[in-house]
Amino acid sequence: MRYELYYWPDIQGRGEFVRLALEAAGADYVDVARSTRRGMGVPALLRFLEGRAIPHRPFAPPFLKAGNQVIGQTANILLFLGPRLGLAPRGEADRLWVHQLQLTLADFVTEVHDTHHPIAGSLYYEDQKPEARRAAASFIGERLPKFLGYFEGMLERNRRRGGYLVGGRLSYVDLSIFQVIEGLRYAYPRAIARRAARYPRLIAVRDRVAARPRVAAYLASDRRVPFSNAGIFRHYPELDRTVSKR
Repeated sequence: MRYELYYWPDIQGRGEFVRLALEAAGADYVDVARSTRRGMGVPALLRFLEGRAIPHRPFAPPFLKAGNQVIGQTANILLFLGPRLGLAPRGEADRLWVHQLQLTLADFVTEVHDTHHPIAGSLYYEDQKPEARRAAASFIGERLPKFLGYFEGMLERNRRRGGYLVGGRLSYVDLSIFQVIEGLRYAYPRAIARRAARYPRLIAVRDRVAARPRVAAYLASDRRVPFSNAGIFRHYPELDRTVSKR
């Protein structure tokens, strides 16, 4: 099956979690808004969002078209793709566990975003700098270690089964961990550098994912949109300087 991924073309954002799964599995897919093929590009994405006759019209990107199915929400897309791409366990309990971990990562990613937009996403960062400083300090000092510590602990519990989060094989949540660590290194390089030694298993997963041939090829290609201050993970040096002593 050829999959169609609909997401904004110039940012990684939440669509990148889906791109990584598709790339790691060598799936046949087209990144619609980035495609120059006739009938594609951003207009195709907007037409889909505005198509009121579509029964399961998504609220916002990312969404995936697979045959006649349209699936929205990042974790939901990955729940659908995981078994089809060989990136999810076979057992239902373990599949739900991977999904639960992915939903927890989604909460984490939202908190990362809210450090630079603590008042409203509709306001520019420059309109909420004082509040962003306070939000970043709280995030770095309290929430960052809480989330990273949780995932480090889950890897510790699964350490005898191959060094991944669930079972003994790569799953889509390991790919998502890679993306989160990369994003945090971009957004908060000082904070992450100071704390990296506390999370050796998370860093090992990141390195293991990056070394996979298909992922490495993707990262080196122009298909990988670079990080920027238009996405979820943004680097504002003044926020990284709010590093707590914890």
